[in-house]
Amino acid sequence: MSETQERTGTLADLKTVVPEITSDAPVYEAKRDAQGRSYATGRRKDAVARVWIKPGKGEITVNGRPVGTYFARPVLRMLLTQPFLVSDRYNQFDVVCTVTGGGLSGQAGAVRHGISRALTHYEPELRSILKAAGFLTRDSRKVERKKYGRAKARRSFQFSKR
Repeated sequence: MSETQERTGTLADLKTVVPEITSDAPVYEAKRDAQGRSYATGRRKDAVARVWIKPGKGEITVNGRPVGTYFARPVLRMLLTQPFLVSDRYNQFDVVCTVTGGGLSGQAGAVRHGISRALTHYEPELRSILKAAGFLTRDSRKVERKKYGRAKARRSFQFSKR
């Protein structure tokens, strides 16, 4: 036998020498406070939402008011329930959130982002479902600033020959 064959042996022997390859995917753990709630921050445009979720009947409270009075438009209420519907957790969690800044549309998007992130903190196995649906990605689009010499961000003043 040559020197290299003695050192390496056969292919079957290499399996015992090389450690098994483990998955490099991070393992997420549930993050809950003493009351069993999970917290997350959601953002959209200029709105920032602080969201707490805990197991319950599905009640959503925004700034101390029920969701039906705070977000009067059905489309905005639908935005808030999307993470629960996608993950099959509808009416299983109570949501308490405070939201500041922006308008109603931005605030609803911020609350949805916060709910999605809080769900992943409560149940880490939901992360792949919510990420595939696009709820964990922060929508970074903001209003473009107004430039000088223009009517708005890009619109020019009306041209007149006179």
